[in-house]
Amino acid sequence: MTRPYAVYHKYGSFIDSSFPFFKCKINCFKMGFNPDFFLAARAWCQAAAQKLPGGFGSKLCDLLPAMDGDTKTMTFLQEVVDILLAYIVESFDRETKVVDFHYPNELLQMNNWELQDEPATLDDILISCRATLKYAIKTAHPRYFNQLSTGLDMVGLAADWLTSTANTNMFTYEVAPVFVLLEYVTLKKMREIIGWSDGRGDGIFSPGGAISNMYAMLLARFKMFPEVKEKGMSSVPRLAAFTSEHSHFSIKKGAAALGIGTESVICIKADESGKLIPADLERRILEAKQKGFVPFFVSATAGTTVYGAFDPLIAISDICKKYNVWMHVDGAWGGSLLMSRRHRWKLDGVERANSVTWNPHKMMSVPLQCSALLVREEGLMQNCNQMHACYLFQQDKHYDLSYDTGDKALQCGRHVDIFKLWLMWRAKGTIGFEAQIDKCLELSEYLYNKIKDREGYEMVFDGKPQHTNVCFWYLPPGIRYMEDKEERKKHLHKVAPVIKARMMEYGTTMVSYQPQGDKVNFFRMVISNPAATFEDIDFLIEEIERLGQDL
Repeated sequence: MTRPYAVYHKYGSFIDSSFPFFKCKINCFKMGFNPDFFLAARAWCQAAAQKLPGGFGSKLCDLLPAMDGDTKTMTFLQEVVDILLAYIVESFDRETKVVDFHYPNELLQMNNWELQDEPATLDDILISCRATLKYAIKTAHPRYFNQLSTGLDMVGLAADWLTSTANTNMFTYEVAPVFVLLEYVTLKKMREIIGWSDGRGDGIFSPGGAISNMYAMLLARFKMFPEVKEKGMSSVPRLAAFTSEHSHFSIKKGAAALGIGTESVICIKADESGKLIPADLERRILEAKQKGFVPFFVSATAGTTVYGAFDPLIAISDICKKYNVWMHVDGAWGGSLLMSRRHRWKLDGVERANSVTWNPHKMMSVPLQCSALLVREEGLMQNCNQMHACYLFQQDKHYDLSYDTGDKALQCGRHVDIFKLWLMWRAKGTIGFEAQIDKCLELSEYLYNKIKDREGYEMVFDGKPQHTNVCFWYLPPGIRYMEDKEERKKHLHKVAPVIKARMMEYGTTMVSYQPQGDKVNFFRMVISNPAATFEDIDFLIEEIERLGQDL
């Protein structure tokens, strides 16, 4: 007969001591299990804990790999899991706060965060876990709209737990055989979706879109001047990179890190909706050449951070081909629209790029972090980055060495980011991701339609949103009819920061704001959380008005 603990360990996610008893029973009945049996299982765990010498006064040294540490380890981890499950359920509850906000000095004083010489008890460790989550931002909350990465997928979360349990490195097949193969399979599938023949090419998962973009710049420089790898920047002429004035700051940061310099990144004008103007790109390339620069890299953006704009990739690719310049597409935010038959046209021409950044941890809601760089030319990454470390990449191993991916990466230690995406893809299928993405874009259009003609709102630019970004000003009654434009602008600049601060203090919702060029602070609403609904959009509008009516 199966011990209660074994079943509780498998299905116990539906019970927690912090939940009311009736809630436990309801959740168990929903899953088709007898709740009394689960309560018996939990009682078994609690009894086991009570039998432990010292109870949870035990310390880390009592857990595995300590002799006879299995029972203490299982009980301790079950308590941690209970804390996590309670937090997950709470995160999706609209009656709970998105954030329990405290100022830094207050939060520092409220808990003892200092590190000590002596080990803490496991009770103290559990208290620290609860305190950390108590003050964490609930990024899974249906009313959290603050960043491009929101939501919490249960399969992705399970995959993350498994990844941490496996605790291995992605540099060789010998230490991560399944994960390396899954990365190979998934990157090939992503390249097929981009439109590269038979999914040929290369790629790697990196620690975020900024690093993926830097990889692309690194490869572009090596492709044009391979001698730079050994001889450095003194061996190459003055280089010039080009990107939209609305592009992500990582393009300049990558140029700084690679020794190219931020002054060598030339920002191209964008139109009113945020799209790069191809004619200005060509003009600036010619101008740079006349000044003695060598144009080597153009980064087009598919989904800009603020406006959600998609640069005209076909026109940009024509210019890159004409002047023999590497074309990169930063699709960190908008690349996932390739999964949608309804919206992938916004990336027409992406198949002509030399490289593409694509962040599944944004629109696909894969848990952070999960960013891929896809490269059209096979073998280029290896030639650019390999260092032939003989203690890792021995050439006489007994398997196909092409699966030792570490030498093409800048990192040695590389986290397993692939399993979350792969397992979610298995669970949802491509059509599941498509439906999720389409729904988020439908919600953004709903918001746009509700506020475009609503009193007290002004859109930052005309026309429907290209992505889920909806950019707008809220004008409180006190400034709507100001005749002095400069005075009105001055007051309007202060509105979004004050409303945002009140949102966080009340804990009801979170939305980002920023200025852009000569435009004063405005709200940038983005939707990537699959849990969000039309009712949550309605709530947001009403909450902005409630919090800002007296300004």
